[in-house]
Amino acid sequence: MARTRQLSFLLTFLLSSILLVAPTALAANDESILTSEIGRLNNQSLLWGPYRPNLYFGVRPRIPKSLMAGLMWGKIETYNDFQHSVRYTCEQNEGMEGYGWDEYDTRKGGVQSIHDKENKIDITTSFVKVPGGAHGGSWAARIKGQLREEADPEQKTILFLYVTQEGFGSELEAVRGDEAGYEGDVTLKGSSDALGIYKLVVTRGTGKYPESDHEISETRPTGKAIVQSLNHPEEVLWQAKPVIFKQLKDGVDFLVENNFDNDNPPPPWQVYQLANSPGHGNVQIVEKIFEGDFEFDILFSSASSGKDITSEDLTREIKETTESFGDRFSSIFELKAPFNAEKYKKFGRSMFSNLIGGIGYFHGHSLVDRSYAPEYDEENEGFWEETAEARARRQEKPEGPYELFSSIPSRPFFPRGFLWDEGFHLLPVADWDMDLTLEIVKSWFNLMDDDGWIAREQILGPEARSKVPEAFQTQYPHYANPPTLFLVLDSFIDKLRKSNGSLPAGREHLSQDETISTASIDNTEIGVEYLRRLYPLLRRQYNWFRKTQYGDIKSYDRDAYSTKEAYRWRGRTIQHCLTSGLDDYPRPQPPHPGELHVDLMSWMGMMTKSLINIADVVGMPEEGEELKKILNAIEHNLDDLHWSDADGCYCDATIDDFEEHKLVCHKGYVSLMPFLTGLIKPDSPKLGKILALLGDEEELFSPHGIRSLSKKDPLSGTEENYWRSPVWINMNYLAIVQLYNTATQDGPHRKTAADLYARLRRNIVDTVYESWAETGFAWEQYNPDTGRGQRTQHFTGWTSLVVKVMAMPDLAEGRSRDEL
Repeated sequence: MARTRQLSFLLTFLLSSILLVAPTALAANDESILTSEIGRLNNQSLLWGPYRPNLYFGVRPRIPKSLMAGLMWGKIETYNDFQHSVRYTCEQNEGMEGYGWDEYDTRKGGVQSIHDKENKIDITTSFVKVPGGAHGGSWAARIKGQLREEADPEQKTILFLYVTQEGFGSELEAVRGDEAGYEGDVTLKGSSDALGIYKLVVTRGTGKYPESDHEISETRPTGKAIVQSLNHPEEVLWQAKPVIFKQLKDGVDFLVENNFDNDNPPPPWQVYQLANSPGHGNVQIVEKIFEGDFEFDILFSSASSGKDITSEDLTREIKETTESFGDRFSSIFELKAPFNAEKYKKFGRSMFSNLIGGIGYFHGHSLVDRSYAPEYDEENEGFWEETAEARARRQEKPEGPYELFSSIPSRPFFPRGFLWDEGFHLLPVADWDMDLTLEIVKSWFNLMDDDGWIAREQILGPEARSKVPEAFQTQYPHYANPPTLFLVLDSFIDKLRKSNGSLPAGREHLSQDETISTASIDNTEIGVEYLRRLYPLLRRQYNWFRKTQYGDIKSYDRDAYSTKEAYRWRGRTIQHCLTSGLDDYPRPQPPHPGELHVDLMSWMGMMTKSLINIADVVGMPEEGEELKKILNAIEHNLDDLHWSDADGCYCDATIDDFEEHKLVCHKGYVSLMPFLTGLIKPDSPKLGKILALLGDEEELFSPHGIRSLSKKDPLSGTEENYWRSPVWINMNYLAIVQLYNTATQDGPHRKTAADLYARLRRNIVDTVYESWAETGFAWEQYNPDTGRGQRTQHFTGWTSLVVKVMAMPDLAEGRSRDEL
């Protein structure tokens, strides 16, 4: 460990020294060396993690064919206990009183608490990383179980560590212990091209192994850990439950055949004890059975690190990681009044840790149907019926394999990548670790096809598909999704401009992890080079949007400033517009090829503004001028094609029975989208009516946030009621940001915006906090009348934006303009 710490200090010193040099003083070769060094340090410190967020605790590296580990446990008091109480994949309604990371840093590690109320046990999983060597360093985890007060002190808990190794030519074996099991540590040894030679040790730890004097103990001795080594095809390695359950069933069948369960049945925990059979195998199952509380460690040591990690190292690293996380969180997310109380700090640490602790690495094939490309335009009336027929004859084919590094919306329900969610996820992450954020952005754009399309859902491989109904697995290359990653790039540009390549005072004393997390900001040339390389992909996606999602102006003789700038989501049905992200939000009926969608037009304006910013930063003035003309046309056409004087808001448009332009107004998030995406200027004559709608308690404003649909709308709360009244945190976050911007700029509506900002900010934070305090979970959406969280639990994706909201300024009533 001393050698590792010396190396870490040296790298920190070298990197900090290079970053202190002004960008203009760096020669091209120096920049290349720095870029290479930053890339190497990023890969090393981000290689390992709990990147299997679909599991309560699962570890893997960012490598396609790799070592993976997952923890399974259950209560074992009766014969029927285990099959009902087993925990492995995160599931909704599984008797949990809350679970998730109390603190987590992607580069260091953290601590997770799992409150398994149904099984009467609380489990803590601590995870730390120790970078070093040529293969990404070592890591360790501590698994601690404490029975709850209501549990029997002698309650038995059965645990399995399920370890697999993929890859041709890789090796994994269990070092043999006693013939009947392992009284001490269990050691697995392995090797692969990507990881080199490694060792994984599962320590004996502390806790009582139960004893039994039943005659079955002759073949199933007590007081030992058990290892079973198996070989399975790689495509089924992820299926831990079926694999383990089959092995357990074989053992139970053996007992039945030998009449052990007739007159003197063995204790239940002994029935579910595997036979010890260690050796070579791409599956290694380590089983432990405890009576009462317990604790043990999992220690992964890379041979190239030069020294095995120990339990003492783990204890020290957990302490240092916990202390550094608290200090850093308070510094980066400095919570402002009225949220600077201790209860909000604990809440904020949990929300952010679960967001960043929900980052996963996914690898596998995606199912894509490119068979009906000629129908991309959806030009015929009744196109939604043709599309449904085409889906019934779908001809999806696997494409890839692809890999994705991404955060996820919800561990139990949505453990995969979602394109429009990701832009919101990364806004808090960007404040914490910009270089991690840029790695994730790059990973998403690496998925782009030659046309500029990125699938809106990334369902990569059979494990990811196991959580998705078959009807939703196939992706279509003319379906879009809101381009929210551009919001993240705007945040990056803002930080770059504020940095000016100068290292802030005190940063020379930061740790290696903290230094590398802002390397692309501290040295502006590195950040600019990132944008320069990414820009062609950004422009390709932008052009794809303009080509595939265009709206028809000319065919219907519409009166507009521009004959080009209008947009329509493809993929409409009567009930849904899933591609918009707003699913069942009311749209014009019936669907029509002449439809125009104001939310998509707004996203296109946001995307255009972002590209203008990037073109300016990377020195592409001609690109910037071209884009400014497009933005001007979008802003004009928003008013010409979508503004309703009668309704005082922006609306979708369609074509009526006389083939004429018609506005269809369902007041809600869609009506606010030009404002939410920053396209409405502080002196706009439309702004007063927009703010009036937003703040009207009879329409959208509620004690718990802005409703998705006005409660006056006839469709409010009807049918699925998914986006037809509930409060969604991502859209409320956009509103809070734009209200703040309006309140702090010159304009006639500053006071109104400041009042709405203060009230909405308080409503949103308290709504999410109170539901979290009551249930132990963040939720997908919130009831506008009661504030209760609903739909998907453990939705620590964009709901975690409350952390940024709490860190925003407090615009208290009566503050001066300078203070604002």
